[in-house]
Amino acid sequence: MRIFLTGSTGFIGARIASELIQAGHQVLGLTRSDSGVRELAALGAEAHRGDIEDLANLRKGAASCDGVIHTAFDHNFANFVANCQKDSRAIEALGSAFIGSNRPVIITSSTAMGTATAGQPATEDHFDPEHPNPRVASELAGRELSRRGVNVSVVRLSQIHNTLKQGLVTDVVALARKTGIAAYVGEGLNRWSATHVSDAAHLFKLALEKTQPGARYHATAEEGIAFRYIAEVIGQTLSIPAVSLSSTEAAIHFGWLTAFVSKDMSASSTKTKALLSWEPVEQGLLADLRQIAKH
Repeated sequence: MRIFLTGSTGFIGARIASELIQAGHQVLGLTRSDSGVRELAALGAEAHRGDIEDLANLRKGAASCDGVIHTAFDHNFANFVANCQKDSRAIEALGSAFIGSNRPVIITSSTAMGTATAGQPATEDHFDPEHPNPRVASELAGRELSRRGVNVSVVRLSQIHNTLKQGLVTDVVALARKTGIAAYVGEGLNRWSATHVSDAAHLFKLALEKTQPGARYHATAEEGIAFRYIAEVIGQTLSIPAVSLSSTEAAIHFGWLTAFVSKDMSASSTKTKALLSWEPVEQGLLADLRQIAKH
């Protein structure tokens, strides 16, 4: 298959591109820069110049391919609501090129969308269209495309990691380096799910090849790691203390991260593993965090 891949030189996208090419697929990667063109060429992929805000260009790229994997997202959390709406428009543009065909469109969301009850792992079957997290806009756009006959499925991400990046944990590490403490809130028993980037890339490939309309998959290798353990490993690795903060102290210390650090973001991938025969094989989040001081 020839696949139009957005975010093709990003943390996850570059791994997906390699995974697809190794499996015999062709990749047309969206990129904004000359360096991106070179990176894609080195992988054996073709470049499509543009960005996710040029909707006509997105349609053009998608229309020339047999399928789409959309991983590009603007992670500037200062403009999170606007960026989620931007993602919604990009999804609509990409999918509109496939109306009336069975060509697959794989979009990206967060496992937070599968949370039905606070403190319980998110599941693939659950989706609340009224979810307060702005990222719901991505799945709403996908649902609307499904209603219009597009073959859309969703890969929901946990904290995606290796020794260089770890999703939101990357920002927690940066704050720990800056402040000299590895903080957590209260007892720190809220849990975060996680997956190595290579395992996540393999999941995207399987989701593409399965082409199951309306499916939701969870990129979750570890269902839930207590945030206190994450903070303690960061502290040990950076040789700084792990410190419990009250809710009031945490709001001051964590800033924009406050909305996440006290929440339970655990997730199940039981259904995903059964449907796709996906078996994560890479090392876990805490093992990767123990190597961050080397970078």
